[in-house]
Amino acid sequence: MSTGSDEEFDGFMRGRWPAMVRLAYALTGDAGHAEDVAQAAFARAYASWDRVRRAGDPDAYVRRIVINEHRSRFRRRRVAEDLRGDLADTADREHPGGQQQGPEEQQALLDALRSLGPRQRAVVVLRYWLDLSEAETAAALNCSVGTVKSQASRALATLRKSAAADDRAHGKDIVEGGLR
Repeated sequence: MSTGSDEEFDGFMRGRWPAMVRLAYALTGDAGHAEDVAQAAFARAYASWDRVRRAGDPDAYVRRIVINEHRSRFRRRRVAEDLRGDLADTADREHPGGQQQGPEEQQALLDALRSLGPRQRAVVVLRYWLDLSEAETAAALNCSVGTVKSQASRALATLRKSAAADDRAHGKDIVEGGLR
């Protein structure tokens, strides 16, 4: 690669590194594995930077590499995923009402994600955390839009069931429109 391409890649990597590590963390549940996945993804992107640039959307291209790298590591090692209680860069995550999430809510989110399989977790992270469209999620996961819809539906059903069980365990009764 030329010096200009090296500088362009360096700027891209520095700008996108935190987001790709957060994506990898959401997929792996481990900060160390997340950094390894992101590093391997950027190494692959660097090796074919001209092709990545020509693709038109380097961010989506590298996101796809991160997802594929996670899948290949998961298949190779069948590593047990252990989501930790601290999401990277949570300072800017707020509720719709403008309130920041507390540690109990973050732990509840991680517990809920832990109940999902890797594919459903990937769909939930891409669709609802990264706010990608169904088509973008399908492209990132190399599957059909219908698969994204069905995986999201199943994941949300699992999360709802988990939330309802948790609320019953804590003596809350869920009704439409809120808690009774």
